[in-house]
Amino acid sequence: MTFPKLLAIMACVLFGIIGIAAMFKNSKESPPQIDIAHSVPLEIELDQEIRTVASAPKETPPTAAVSPAAKAQAEAELPDANRINELFNKIEPRLPIVQTITYKSRVPWQKGRPAWLSDYAAHFTTSRHFIARSLNGKPDYLKQDIAEGDRFNVLHPDKKINFYLLIDISRSKMWFYYLDMETNERVLLKTYMVGLGKIDSSKPSGMLTPLGKYTLGNKIAIYKPKLMGFHNGKKTEMIRVFGTRWIPFGQEIGESTAAPNGFGIHGVSWLPNGKGELVEDIGSIGRYASDGCVCLSTADMEELFAVIITRPTTIELVKDFYEARLPGTEEAKSPSVEKG
Repeated sequence: MTFPKLLAIMACVLFGIIGIAAMFKNSKESPPQIDIAHSVPLEIELDQEIRTVASAPKETPPTAAVSPAAKAQAEAELPDANRINELFNKIEPRLPIVQTITYKSRVPWQKGRPAWLSDYAAHFTTSRHFIARSLNGKPDYLKQDIAEGDRFNVLHPDKKINFYLLIDISRSKMWFYYLDMETNERVLLKTYMVGLGKIDSSKPSGMLTPLGKYTLGNKIAIYKPKLMGFHNGKKTEMIRVFGTRWIPFGQEIGESTAAPNGFGIHGVSWLPNGKGELVEDIGSIGRYASDGCVCLSTADMEELFAVIITRPTTIELVKDFYEARLPGTEEAKSPSVEKG
């Protein structure tokens, strides 16, 4: 190879090296701009717990293609019950986990003063709301007047029970069980329709509601008229956001797709109607419209709240009912299903 040719090749290589170095320097100084879809975060504040999530459109998650006949059969095989009244009935039918007692103002376990309804609630580890519904014979949780000789139910002091909530996010449905810890028997009390979180394909669950198993926490909240809080940075009456009851998630049990902070179960929000009156947004039940929490109608949430808040409760969220790992063994006898 002649000297001029060698010189030309060396010059080309040198200029190439200089060009590459210049490009590398420019890439450090000015990184390329990439367009990223960004959604406005939604900030929720409740009892000093703040959770920020990205808002997402309201839509129904896609489901696998299943023939109408197969879908109908699968739905028909799902368990269904409504035995809630058997918790509050003072005569049969009545579940074995409750006990009917007669109110006496003077009792051996209360010293120094007459026992009030709240004292009975504390003594029998049963909520005042539970006692009130049984006492009143209807879903009235606030009227708690009591007189000598009145009869009402409490959760049986000799029964060790836990409650278990199973949520199928594909069906927007919840199954409410009690578990007898001594016999390991599982009994279905009622099925509920629920509202769940907005669709978000970036989440493992496909929505803002997580999958997994959690305990329910004890920092519960009951709506009081004119109770104010902050939502989306604005002061608002909390019934407009969380309805009349709130129960937070507590701790993770095993694997889950999100930490429990900020998630919970609550009633549907109440919104102004055409007359400016606040009415519950019942249309959100069965839809994917919340910021990740599980929502129930006001009546259902107040009912559930009255029963579970004084006993250990677990909530499991799955994509399909048949993926659940339910504890215990199913009740031996088929329950008397009470509709309505």
